[in-house]
Amino acid sequence: MTAVAAAGSGVAGDEATSDEALVAGFDLRRVGPAFLENPYPTYHALRRLSPVHRCPDGSLFLTRWADLNRVYRDHETFSSDKGVEFRPKYGDSPLYRHHTTSLVFNDPPRHTRVRRLLAPAFTPRALKLLEARFVELVDGLLDEAEARGGMDVVTDYAASLPVQIIGDMLGIPEAERGPLRDWSLAILGALEPQPTAQALDWGNRSVAEFSDYLAGHIARHRRGGLGAGGEVLGLLVEGEVAGDQGGERLSDEELVQNCIFLLNAGHETTTNLIGNGIAALLEHPDALARLRAEPGLIESAVEEFLRFESSNQLGNRRAVADTEIGGAAVPAGTLVTLCIGAANRDPAQFADPDRLDLARKPNRHLAFGGGIHACAGMTLARLEGRIAIGRLLARVPSFHRRGPFKRGGRARFRGFLSYPVTFGEE
Repeated sequence: MTAVAAAGSGVAGDEATSDEALVAGFDLRRVGPAFLENPYPTYHALRRLSPVHRCPDGSLFLTRWADLNRVYRDHETFSSDKGVEFRPKYGDSPLYRHHTTSLVFNDPPRHTRVRRLLAPAFTPRALKLLEARFVELVDGLLDEAEARGGMDVVTDYAASLPVQIIGDMLGIPEAERGPLRDWSLAILGALEPQPTAQALDWGNRSVAEFSDYLAGHIARHRRGGLGAGGEVLGLLVEGEVAGDQGGERLSDEELVQNCIFLLNAGHETTTNLIGNGIAALLEHPDALARLRAEPGLIESAVEEFLRFESSNQLGNRRAVADTEIGGAAVPAGTLVTLCIGAANRDPAQFADPDRLDLARKPNRHLAFGGGIHACAGMTLARLEGRIAIGRLLARVPSFHRRGPFKRGGRARFRGFLSYPVTFGEE
C-alpha cells in the first residue's frame, strides 16, 4: 500500500509507510526487543495490511479474530498434533517427547482420553474446595508483603500462587516445590519460535529432571506414601486402574508428561494474568480508581485483563487438508500461527480495542483458545485472578510501582519477570 492509497483509507501517510515497513520485515523467528516490549503496533499493521501473512519459512501468521475463531473450531482441518512440526525443532529429545505427549498438543482420541480424566478436577465442587485454599495462600503472601511494606508482584506473589495450587493438586510436598517454577519457565521457554541453544538445553534438562522426580513421586502415590492433597494425580492414576476394566488408561509416559503439562499450563498463564492485570491497573489510574470504587467489577475486569494483555499470545496448528483462510489458499501441511494477542485487539470484534475497559460487554476474547482445545483450567485461572487481584485491592489502600520492571522477553508468553511495588502513598 502506498502512502497515497493509505491516505484515501483514512490512514496518515507516515503511519502507513511505517506499517508497511513493519509488515515487510516481519519474521516471527527474528523479532527484536522493540516487538517483545510492545508487539501491538506490529499486530495492528499485520491485521490491516496482511491479515493472513506468509512468513519467510512458509508458515501463515493470522491476526484477525474471525480467522482464529474459525481455525479453533475446525479441529478436523487444523491439527494440534505437533509430531511433524516439532521433530526438526527438537529432534529426539525430552522436549519432543513431552510436547508431543501432553494434552494441549494432541488430537482425539488421545486428547479426548486425557481431558476426560482431568474433567472432575475442574467441576464447581472441586473448584469450591480450591477457592478456600487459594484465599489462604493469598492472605498469607499479603501478610508478608504488608510487613515488608511492598513486594515484587511477580516473584513474591503472582508466580507463587499457581505453583502452590498445582503442587496441591499433584500432591507434591511443600518442601519439594522449590524447582517447579524454574522447570516450568525452562520448558515453556523452549516453545519460543526460535529458541536459542541454551534455551533448548535448559528445557531438555528440565523435562528430564522433572520426569525423574515425577516417576518417583507417582510411585510413592501408588504405594500410599503421600499425605493430603494430590486429587488430580489420583484421578490420572485411578484412570489407569479403570483402564483395566474397559475404561481410560494412560501409559506411564502419558501420566508423567501430563503432570508436567498441568504445572506448565496452570503456572505461566495464571502468573501472567495476575501480573499483567496489576500492572495494567497501575498504568491506568482511572481504571484502578474505578475498580476500587466498584469491587463488583472484578469478574469483568479479569476478562478485560485477559483480552488486553493476553497471557498466551500465540497458538499453533497444522493444516491436514487443503483449505483456505480469508481467501488465501492453505495447502495441506501448512503451519499456522494463531496470534491471540492480535485477535484480542481486533477492532472488528472489540470497540476501541486499545482501551482498557473493565466493564467491557460483550468480551468474547480468545485468551483461552476455543473449540475442543479451549483451556481445561480456564475457570480455575479466572478464580485465581479474581481472588489475587481483588484481595490485593481490598487489603492495600494504595500501592505504586517502585523502580524499573523487567518483562519476560518472550513472544509466546507475555508477562513480567519482575514488577516491584511499594505499599502506601508515593
